[in-house]
Amino acid sequence: MSNPDIYLTMDAVSKNFGRFTALAEVTFQARRGEFICVLGPSGCGKTTLLRVVAGLEKQTRGKVFIEGRDVSSLPVSSRNVGIVFQSYALFPNLTARQNIAYGLKSRSLSRQAIVKRVDELLDLVGLRGMGRKHPAKLSGGQQQRVALARAIAVSPDLLLLDEPLSALDAKVRVMLRGEIRQLQQRLGITTIMVTHDQEEALTMADRILVIDQGRLVQNGTPRQIYDKPATPFVAGFIGAMNFIEDARKIEKGLYDIGETHLSVSGENGTGRLPAGSRVTLAIRPEDVMLKRDPSVSNLLQTRVEAMEYRGSMFRIDLKRQVSEGTSFTITADVPAETVRRLGITPRSTLPIHLPVDRLRVYEAGKGS
Repeated sequence: MSNPDIYLTMDAVSKNFGRFTALAEVTFQARRGEFICVLGPSGCGKTTLLRVVAGLEKQTRGKVFIEGRDVSSLPVSSRNVGIVFQSYALFPNLTARQNIAYGLKSRSLSRQAIVKRVDELLDLVGLRGMGRKHPAKLSGGQQQRVALARAIAVSPDLLLLDEPLSALDAKVRVMLRGEIRQLQQRLGITTIMVTHDQEEALTMADRILVIDQGRLVQNGTPRQIYDKPATPFVAGFIGAMNFIEDARKIEKGLYDIGETHLSVSGENGTGRLPAGSRVTLAIRPEDVMLKRDPSVSNLLQTRVEAMEYRGSMFRIDLKRQVSEGTSFTITADVPAETVRRLGITPRSTLPIHLPVDRLRVYEAGKGS
């Protein structure tokens, strides 16, 4: 029996274009009212995934279910989806009102009902008084609102957004992503948004799907994706990450780089590896702590190699000599006030602490 809370299911979906595999055995589910971001670099298969969900592309293998109904062979017109493209795709010869009303005209509504619905939508997206303007007379952010209003005009159960904010400047993007999220929550529409912008995904999504070379490599909440990245690729793609290469496992929870021993609690599945295995350790710059307490584990003496001022904080490169001729560099994000208080300058010697619960371990050469 199907789960009534699940609106969309992709079951082992693959899509090939000739010999090129754009999607490889992708499986996930979306709950009713959930906001999912599909995140990954350019060319990884994000837009192909969205087009398969919409019915604009036919999958090579696998199935798509909406409300438990197999829609794998059905056209977009039979899936009750609203789509907002990266290019907005507004009709340049139609006003904002006419663009929004376009899909309503095929719904056998009276002229009065269409006018009322368009007025509601203009208010909803904050464009009251802009209805008579053509797209060329609207800013990029306003055009995006028109495209969004047109997509939800027909009351879709599924909203698909293909990098809707990528063409806008930074300030407008930040403003609109908050408005889109609030609107989605207010309407309760199940939404899937494709983006390559990690900040958009982290701030907007209930759940993130990370795609790499057509494969779904991690599916989790923003916090799970950021705090516990499943692979080095995810760790490096989402936020900044230090990677300490060529570490070696001594025993469960204990690793070394040269003569430097580090204790780790988040082994990420590498606890099964035998002693002597080569691994990569990882930690985020904001998790690197400045400490002088000799009783603390994972306390390392380092030297400041470079400092980059970023307003509220400094990004500092720290060199750790681990043995004769062997060293590694760790980047730390240090509050500007701490830098001033401690008088940190290039060539300063700093003791740093790598918390055992913030270090991640990856098997060398796996999932990078």
